[in-house]
Amino acid sequence: MERAYTLQHGDSLELLAEVPDGSVDLLLTDPPYNLSPYSTGNIRLGWRKEINNDLASWDKSPFRPGEWVEPFRRVLKPSGNLFLFTSYNLLGEWHRLLDPLFDTFQFLVWHKINPVPKVRRAGFLNSCELVVCCWNRGHKWNFLGQKRMHNFIESPLCMGKERVKDPFHPTQKPLKVLCHLVEISTDPGDHVLDPFMGVGSTGVAALSLGRCFTGMELDQRYFGAAQRRIEGEERVADRDVKGGER
Repeated sequence: MERAYTLQHGDSLELLAEVPDGSVDLLLTDPPYNLSPYSTGNIRLGWRKEINNDLASWDKSPFRPGEWVEPFRRVLKPSGNLFLFTSYNLLGEWHRLLDPLFDTFQFLVWHKINPVPKVRRAGFLNSCELVVCCWNRGHKWNFLGQKRMHNFIESPLCMGKERVKDPFHPTQKPLKVLCHLVEISTDPGDHVLDPFMGVGSTGVAALSLGRCFTGMELDQRYFGAAQRRIEGEERVADRDVKGGER
């Protein structure tokens, strides 16, 4: 079976410069949220393991959306879509930067049906995350009905067998959400790019749906985990193809 993916370890801003203009059908990614300045850290409790507050070393360095907008726009096809996960504190900045460059700027809400609890009841649960969605006229949609056109999707946090345990990635996204985004905006054989690949969930979703994938990741441990997962996905696909040829 033809190799349908490329994985690159390094600084994705530098790696993006090597991606040809207008070669990507969907840029689906989860960049840092810059939440560290607002966080009180993980919550330590005596009767259970500490509650993770989505803190990671990479979120403690300032993330500047303005450095990424032009590379994102350049690599997208005119008919391509840009979907990026973000938080309340960066939504306005992404809108300021992206709205002038695309015909449409919208957002989708992922409702987490099992959010991290707030044992001290000091405010709302962090049960929603935002996905910025940008496209131009003539872009690709594969909606099969009105229900799939909602800018709202419900899914639990990534857990169980799907969750990568080592290394643990605090913001690993569930395949249900990623597969939905890939399905509605690409066709089989289309090129999906994730410059903040993490442990490779976007790649697993894209390959499982017959898309081609390019993933970039700076952290060596996350890159290794992504490589193992995606190579495993390809081996499963190979077995399915060979089984069907018998």
